[in-house]
Amino acid sequence: MTTPGSPTSSSPVWHPFTQHGLREQIPLVTHAEGALLHTAEGRSVIDAISSWWVTTHGHCHPPIMAAVAEQAKRLDQLIFAGWTHEPAETVARELTAIMPPELTRVFFSDSGSTAVEVALKMALGYWHARGEARHRIVVMEHSYHGDTIGAMSIGARGVFNRAYEPLLFDVGRIPFPAEGAEQDTLDALDALCAAGDVAALIIEPLILGAGGMLVYSPETLRAMHAICAKHGVLFIADEVMTGWGRTGTLLACEQAGIVPDVLCLSKGLTGGALPLAVTMATEPIFAAHWSSDRARMFFHSSSYTANPIACAAAAANLRIWREEPVRDRIGSLAFEQSARLDALCRAAPVDNPRTLGTIAAFDLRTDGETEYMNTLAPDLMAFFRERDVLLRPLGNTIYVMPPYCITQAQLDQVWQAIAEAVTTF
Repeated sequence: MTTPGSPTSSSPVWHPFTQHGLREQIPLVTHAEGALLHTAEGRSVIDAISSWWVTTHGHCHPPIMAAVAEQAKRLDQLIFAGWTHEPAETVARELTAIMPPELTRVFFSDSGSTAVEVALKMALGYWHARGEARHRIVVMEHSYHGDTIGAMSIGARGVFNRAYEPLLFDVGRIPFPAEGAEQDTLDALDALCAAGDVAALIIEPLILGAGGMLVYSPETLRAMHAICAKHGVLFIADEVMTGWGRTGTLLACEQAGIVPDVLCLSKGLTGGALPLAVTMATEPIFAAHWSSDRARMFFHSSSYTANPIACAAAAANLRIWREEPVRDRIGSLAFEQSARLDALCRAAPVDNPRTLGTIAAFDLRTDGETEYMNTLAPDLMAFFRERDVLLRPLGNTIYVMPPYCITQAQLDQVWQAIAEAVTTF
């Protein structure tokens, strides 16, 4: 049914996070390689945000594509409830080898949001199995964990989820640990945990992505983990965006020297090639669900849990991490990003410049609204698109998070476009 005044379109596609009423250009991409997207118009666009933070080694990375093609000849899909296949077994073994040894169990799902949903259910199931009335989830303000119901409930409230408020559950919130106010965050967390009903704290370690690329210190992350341990509260690390080297280390938690009780991974798990996610847990959490009583099993799945082709891509990604100098590439990119942001700051007036590993961000000075819905963002996206650069500002926050294969010449083009934008807007 078409509502009065709603325009028709030649395409039936309803795009995510897109207001079709603005009639923004939606380019058609025909193929991609490395850091470049090639459009039907014959343009080559630099993917400076890794296609929403997923692409790590580059688009259509040959070892991953070869693994996908080979797996597609053998097994495309298999029910994972009570059955298994070698790609999933390989991924699980490789993950437990590369991740902290305390994380002994690997539960597959298909996106960052579902990895978070699984983590929440694991935490609540753990306390239920122990017969303890812990049901409260604590989160950090400005956080984002996905767009399913549980993930929205633990994210920041506002325009994103106002229409769905009746579906969302209450959570405890601690303030973002802004520089100079870290103790306020720690005190708030300690007070909430002391109440005795908190099941888990879930956070994005070191940097809040959709919340505006807000950065906080490893020391604060370590202190939050210690508070949870003191009160017996489970610590869930949502490393869907921060994992796989984005912050400079395989996991952001490494920089604080901590190991979460539950770890959420997706995006770069397959190198960004296919949708796949895992939620890793410590042995006590698995053991709490282990029983001869079927009523105590962990009740979660989806039809495509541990899809063999997606798992083959993940296995190839894990081989790349094991056999190639990925960490050296990350270190080099982190250096280049920092150098270019420093150069921009010397030449132009920007606010709050910050880097963390391969991520660089700053706030564009504006007299208007600085939140995500700032009307500047669509104009900036169009500006960058005209210069063959894919950037998607968060309100007035411009950030660069490219695949690790991006060349210096491509980085130069990205940052030249940014420099022009700073002087234009």
